[in-house]
Amino acid sequence: MEIDAIREVALRAAKEAGAILRQGLEQQRIIEFKGEKNLVTDIDRRSEKAIAEIVRRELPHHSVVCEEGTRLQGDSGYRWLIDPLDGTTNYAHGYPCFSVSIGVEKDGELIFGLVYDPSLEELFTAERGGGAFLNGKRLQVSAIASLSHALLATGFPNDVAGAKHNNLDYFVRFMKRAQGVRRPGSAALDLCYVAAGRFDGFWELKLHPWDMAAGSLMVTEAGGRVTDLHGGPHRLSNPQILANNGLLHDEMLRVLTMED
Repeated sequence: MEIDAIREVALRAAKEAGAILRQGLEQQRIIEFKGEKNLVTDIDRRSEKAIAEIVRRELPHHSVVCEEGTRLQGDSGYRWLIDPLDGTTNYAHGYPCFSVSIGVEKDGELIFGLVYDPSLEELFTAERGGGAFLNGKRLQVSAIASLSHALLATGFPNDVAGAKHNNLDYFVRFMKRAQGVRRPGSAALDLCYVAAGRFDGFWELKLHPWDMAAGSLMVTEAGGRVTDLHGGPHRLSNPQILANNGLLHDEMLRVLTMED
């Protein structure tokens, strides 16, 4: 079955990419800037190349879209959305909070997600209708029903210093209402942590499809809810996301829209 091949190829690609990332931490990294604060390293590109080559070799009719520019066209209706190193700023500084993220669509619908944290050897996987798992153990979102008891996560865009729409206003609002707010630096892992019940909710803006694809499926398959920041359907083409255990969704929406 196609999903079996996708699962096997994604796992092999993620493990190979993870090995590249771990090895890169022990070497001097070449850092470039795509913007004033938007980094890319030579390790990002090596990881991306390794993943893309495996997918192209094993599933040549699948399309591939990667963060650092790799584009492969296929005619099967399957599309891979790949972030070879989610959390590049963390990685560039040697801070061990980063991941490999792989999401797969069939005719525009997410069917598979994988996020691999090589620092902790944690492998998150999800399949449409089949649940979400961490190292083979089924995941379930938390049962926290009050924002005042919730631990949330978010992130900030690279243009936070100069852009008007920069998430700082939302951050302040939630800091005043939630038990705590964290900013780890890897959206893919943040979403997986919501699925695992480690975080109760997550929101962010100015994301890309490869940042959200795998993690958003992880949350829904673990019993959570994912929408845009206004409560509308979440689409990967929309660069914003609100994800939580479902119990907090309405309360988080009120904070985001200032209707409280």
